[in-house]
Amino acid sequence: MNQIASKGQLRMSLLRWVLFIVPVIVILGFLSGQLAGSGEENRWFSALIKPDAQPPGWVFGAAWTILYIMIGSAFAMILHARGAPLRGLAIILFLAQFALNLFWSPLFFGMHQVSAAFWLLVAIFVLSVMTTVVFGRIRKAAAWLMVPYLAWLCFAGILNKQIDILNPGAETLVVPAARTQI
Repeated sequence: MNQIASKGQLRMSLLRWVLFIVPVIVILGFLSGQLAGSGEENRWFSALIKPDAQPPGWVFGAAWTILYIMIGSAFAMILHARGAPLRGLAIILFLAQFALNLFWSPLFFGMHQVSAAFWLLVAIFVLSVMTTVVFGRIRKAAAWLMVPYLAWLCFAGILNKQIDILNPGAETLVVPAARTQI
């Protein structure tokens, strides 16, 4: 029996993709930041001069969680679009930009490579724009879900560049060991 799936079946198929992909994207993003020691608790980062536009630390966790949910949902839409022209390219572009995204926290917070992290953000942005354009040719909604991510990448790039300018030699900054008094 050959039948086309009903709209309800198609929605459930997309829902299964979303329920699988979104948590994977969020968890990988969380692990990247945790393993790199990102955030205000990072003593090296705390010692840096921050730009005036730097939001409080909790904003980054909230923003990235929302953004990972959005881009994960967009990716799920593309994975669900079986048989769509450009689907393979869209998947490759998304995975490439996401892999670079996951490497940013270790590069910046873990290796203290502020300048290299900025150029990595530029590469992530370029790949993300390409991803968004290809997503748009497959599912317009998937492309629109990527737009806040592109905006945040621009903001993150500005902050990264300002930190680089405000902290020449940040790569070689040595923070004294933490002291505990007993």
